[in-house]
Parts: sequence; structure tokens; C-alpha cells
Amino acid sequence: MKKLALSLALIMAVAAFAGCSSAPSSSAPSSAPSSSAPASEPASEPASEPSSESAPSGDVTLSSSLSDIMDTVLASVPEDQMPMLMPADLNGGEKYTALTEENSEYNLGVTNDRYAEGIAADAAMTSVPFSVCLVRANSAEEAEQLAADIEANADPRKWICVEAESKIVDYSGDVVILIMTGADSAEAIHAAFTALAE
Repeated sequence: MKKLALSLALIMAVAAFAGCSSAPSSSAPSSAPSSSAPASEPASEPASEPSSESAPSGDVTLSSSLSDIMDTVLASVPEDQMPMLMPADLNGGEKYTALTEENSEYNLGVTNDRYAEGIAADAAMTSVPFSVCLVRANSAEEAEQLAADIEANADPRKWICVEAESKIVDYSGDVVILIMTGADSAEAIHAAFTALAE
């Protein structure tokens, strides 16, 4: 009986540790696409077709609400790569998580007094490395330094057991975006952001 209990405990421990192992396809995150330069040219075309969900109307610009910008950039993620996001009932009834004093450093690596407003779209399951943050800097002049500080301090291993394949930081005008996801999703989101900057 003791051998059976010990065997079951051992199997459960192995299963728990296997859940925290890194993805076999990549041993380190790619930070090569990271950029702190202003968005001026669209990134390369996404490898997959965009999601079939309809994007917000074509009149979304970087002066639109952060929520509208987020809707637009997330619509570029192929449906099979888009994780379930944190539900509104866990976000104070909002579609996206507001960046606050309590969660700003965890999400961005900087304090929330560095920007006027910010939101995050995170996967509901912490075993899925998917995080997109949008912040509106206090001014367009401060956006470049804010993007550089986010690039230096945002942690692509914030989920502990998993790590984002790609980390991209970019800005245009007074809007800064931080993308930490798989490489294909990151490229699609970045391309959608740079398209808004045109």
C-alpha cells in the first residue's frame, strides 16, 4: 500500500514539473524584433491569415481610445493563435485590464506615474505567454524614453513557468506598445500597430 501511495505521489510530482517546463521549440526568447524606434514602416507580413473576426471600423487611429486600438491590433492575430483573454468579470467589468499602481511594474517594468493611461490584454491561463500592453505617454516627447525603459525592464518570463518567444516594444506619437507573445502573433500585432501609425 505504501509503494502504491509513493508511486502515485511520484507520478503527480513529475506531472506538476512537466507543466512548468519550457517549450521544446525554443530555449531562449527572441528579442531581435524589439524596437524602440518610432513605428514608421509596417513589419513583414504575418505568416498566417488574420482572424476572421471583424476589426473595429477603419477610422481607428492612434488618437482613438486605447481599447479601440487594442481591438484593432488583436484582430490581426490568427484565430488559432489567439488565447482566451482575461474575462471582464476579473477586469472590473472592462474588456481589458487597466494598468494601475499595483500591476504596472509586473506588466511593463515601469511605474504607472510614467504614463497617462494604460491597458493590458493577457491570456486567461498563466501557462500561455501572451501579453499586449498599450500605454499613452504623458506626452509624445516622453514616449521614446518610456519605450526604452519598458524595453529594458519588461520581463518576458513574468509567467514564471513559461517565457514569451518574442518581445517587441514600439511607439508612435504618444502611444507605446509592448508585445510579449509567440513570434508569429507578435509580428502580426506589430504590423497592425505600425499600420495605425501611417
